[in-house]
Amino acid sequence: MPINILMPALSPTMEEGTLARWLKKEGDTVSSGDILAEIETDKATMEFEAVEEGTLGKIVVPEGTAGVKVNDLIAVMLEEGESADDIPSDPGAAPAASSSAPAEEAPAADEKKPAAAEAAAPAPAAPKSADGGRIFASPLARRIAAEKGLDLAKVKGTGPNGRIVKADVENAKPEAAAPASAPAAAASAPAAAAAPAAGPSADAIKKMYADRSFEEVTLDGMRKTIAARLTEAKQTIPHFYLRREIRLDPLLAFRGQLNKELADRGVKLSVNDFIIKACAQALQQVPDCNAVWAGDRVLKFKASDVAVAVAIEGGLFTPLIKDADMKSMSAISAEMKDLAKRARDRKLAPHEYQGGSFAISNLGMFGVENFDAVINPPHASILAVGAGVKKPIVSDAGEIEVATMMSVTLSVDHRVIDGALGAQFLDALKTGLEKPLTMLT
Repeated sequence: MPINILMPALSPTMEEGTLARWLKKEGDTVSSGDILAEIETDKATMEFEAVEEGTLGKIVVPEGTAGVKVNDLIAVMLEEGESADDIPSDPGAAPAASSSAPAEEAPAADEKKPAAAEAAAPAPAAPKSADGGRIFASPLARRIAAEKGLDLAKVKGTGPNGRIVKADVENAKPEAAAPASAPAAAASAPAAAAAPAAGPSADAIKKMYADRSFEEVTLDGMRKTIAARLTEAKQTIPHFYLRREIRLDPLLAFRGQLNKELADRGVKLSVNDFIIKACAQALQQVPDCNAVWAGDRVLKFKASDVAVAVAIEGGLFTPLIKDADMKSMSAISAEMKDLAKRARDRKLAPHEYQGGSFAISNLGMFGVENFDAVINPPHASILAVGAGVKKPIVSDAGEIEVATMMSVTLSVDHRVIDGALGAQFLDALKTGLEKPLTMLT
């Protein structure tokens, strides 16, 4: 029977997307691994890869369509021997086999059931492995597994890339039913805190400004996600702030010297590259700060994975420099330039901007001298970096001199990091930046 192709969830936060471009047209032959379309998520434009073979029989959602919900029908694939005549007039009206993407997958409907029963019964949950990952299986293999009562998570696939095929499920034996699960933990857990009261409605706010001229801007997926996550952060994370001033003169001199030596290799280090490295090393020196809040526990990490805020049109990304403490300055610089460029082009994959325990937001390049950043959950801290400004200071010898000073503010989740611990982190950071040679030893 025809295979329904559904809008995939290409990132954990994706609820809807824009079908930017079809790379296959109706009548084209499709092989497993072919790129069917480009889809704009709340963060990036990503390729949608086919996992089924067949012919693209019908495009339901034309390219350029925005606001397509995850698991909405976007196209219909024909299997061998099928033609366009086999496509129902309303292919989304009843459950059918589905070609899935890296996220949810709707299983095949039982062809033996009457059509009315198919329409009334909700589609069963997509098969998942024990670790919650997606199981790759052909529509026919899923149908046979359903008839035999097989758990696809326990069937070994022999097809391409471990895909479960017809022979795998025909040779497998059904297992005894698993015992009933224990009552949900939520039943014994304390009731969740009541949601905060909603503010005035959009209509009420517009009415307030009825005598003024304004332009109404519809929120795109990125802005909605930013609004939701930062509201969550300020409502649920007990922020506190620690501030230090760091003298940049030794770092600026050292950077200039290095850039002269590296010029023939096309490498130009920025102050931000040094800040990334210094933060990564400070997380190693104060490992209790290298952590995230995980609901009822704290997760402490061994590697220093540092996220760096990159402003783009309409929002921002926080691409991740993984193992930053282990990388050279030139490697950090090259990786950051690549990530920033692809962030502005919205070409980052989710694994490139999700994760880490710590983030840097640098507005110094915009002339901002100091500010407080909002923690990006589940991170436990974020460093706000201001501009380097020449100021009069009192030297260790008691003399007044001019120095280039940079203000930094560490926003901290008090559930994970206490004041003294945050102060230790800032002290390690200050030492690294004021004695930059130590970062390379």
